[in-house]
Amino acid sequence: MKKKLIEVKNSIFGKKKEEGFVESSDYIELAPEKSERSAKIKMEYFILTDFADVKSVIDSLRGGYTITLVKIKPLRDKDITELKRAIDKIKKTADAVGGEVVGIEEDYIVATPSFVSVYRGESNTEM
Repeated sequence: MKKKLIEVKNSIFGKKKEEGFVESSDYIELAPEKSERSAKIKMEYFILTDFADVKSVIDSLRGGYTITLVKIKPLRDKDITELKRAIDKIKKTADAVGGEVVGIEEDYIVATPSFVSVYRGESNTEM
């Protein structure tokens, strides 16, 4: 039985040389595989044209690994009260997951998950 196991082992792994290398006459050549790059952190871009578009922003924030860049200009031009409701809803969701919401000029906001901190810089209020 032991002899049979040694034969099976040698047929699979080959016989060992004195130098510790495995000697095998058969080998398999594998072509390199192209693997798709899967990031753990995503950044998504959204455009708010009406209040219903907030749902997709909130869903991606709740996932926990998405930084969202949201263009708010179309909704601001359309209806300012709807924009305020939308931003409040995004802020509440970001607070619930421990994230932040930051405005960029007048046209964009960025909502981040809890592990991302946003550097706001020093504000110069004196003029």
